[in-house]
Amino acid sequence: MNLTQKFSAWLPRIDQRLWILIFGRLLSQVGTGFVMFYAAVFFVNQVGLSPSAVGFGIGSESISGVVGRIVGGTLADSPRWGRRKILLISAAISALADVVLTFSHDFPTFLLGNLLMGLGVGLYWPATEAVVADLTNLQNRSEAFALNRLADSLGLGLGVVFGGWLIAATGAYRAMFVIDGISFTIFLAVIYKAIPETLNPHQVSLPALKGWAIALRDRPLLIFIPANILFTTYLALLNTALPLYLTQFVSTTPAQTFNPAMLSLLFAWYIGLCVLCQLPVIRSLQRFSYPHALMLSALSWALGFVLIWNTGRVTNGHPLWAGLALAVMAIATVAYTPSASSLIIHLAPESLRGVYLSINSLCWAAGYFVGPTIGGWAMGEPRAVADGFWIAALFSVAGVLLILQILAQHMQRLQTSD
Repeated sequence: MNLTQKFSAWLPRIDQRLWILIFGRLLSQVGTGFVMFYAAVFFVNQVGLSPSAVGFGIGSESISGVVGRIVGGTLADSPRWGRRKILLISAAISALADVVLTFSHDFPTFLLGNLLMGLGVGLYWPATEAVVADLTNLQNRSEAFALNRLADSLGLGLGVVFGGWLIAATGAYRAMFVIDGISFTIFLAVIYKAIPETLNPHQVSLPALKGWAIALRDRPLLIFIPANILFTTYLALLNTALPLYLTQFVSTTPAQTFNPAMLSLLFAWYIGLCVLCQLPVIRSLQRFSYPHALMLSALSWALGFVLIWNTGRVTNGHPLWAGLALAVMAIATVAYTPSASSLIIHLAPESLRGVYLSINSLCWAAGYFVGPTIGGWAMGEPRAVADGFWIAALFSVAGVLLILQILAQHMQRLQTSD
């Protein structure tokens, strides 16, 4: 057996349509990576908007994103709309957002572009994860979600690298939005040509409000929601508070904190590990129940927070300790994301997958609001507060573990009663 055959045998056995969707997601995430780290710099330094205006505009994505998640998850369960139409509309709105941002020269158009982008992304997540759930079974679902997250991580990483190269070589910031818009257009074409509707046409359709009422009375789901928000808060802290902590407080030498080049190298290391470890980690966790797999993720987050504190307070900013902290957080990330999505699908009735995944996506929106808010506050305080913040994050993991233990016991009782 040659190397290609071994690699093919190692990959999970999933529906061909999922491979096409994964390829489309990778392409669209490459475009997103182009924009993610450089849009704010462009609109402040080139367009001339104030940092506060740019921050408000980018933050407005979360507002329209909440609307998109609620509408997208609800309509994805409707036979009249379904997963495919919502994905097509999502890609079209996201491409339109890039058109607006490409020609934006003032705050109103910048705000409009971000509101459209938030709406497109909000519509996208519940529908795409519902497609994954529709095309998988209990045996391969976690691996399918892992592959989707792998495509996201790889696409974002490639986009960040190529985006930085493009800007360094040409200074053509507006080309970022053109490339991102093209990637969404390609994704739209992939869905239109290769992804048929996956919603079961024979399932009973419930009125929208009744579906949400059922979901919001689901005790296991309600137990999991606060833990899910904390997990996504940790991810947000990794992307927002940690770079500020390393660049403002942690000294690699007596006179210098982490510089941008070293920070880029560290986060490239994190993304690379997420890509390499995604499938091996999720396969090793398949022997555990979903709550117990998530407990292992929570323990990894706790160790990561200890290592960050250790990097700042004990080792005087040694880069190897920072790299170790990000390595542990990469394991925590890849253990969390597929396990959480699979748990949500396990809890959801087939006819309400979109609604349940919408609630899951809203947890992400909440976490990405809480994380930057409290992290930004802590990093703006004196050094003692910034250091202590990571210890506080460590203690919060105890709450996650308690919630997951209660969830595991509740699910065990439900299984026994059945």
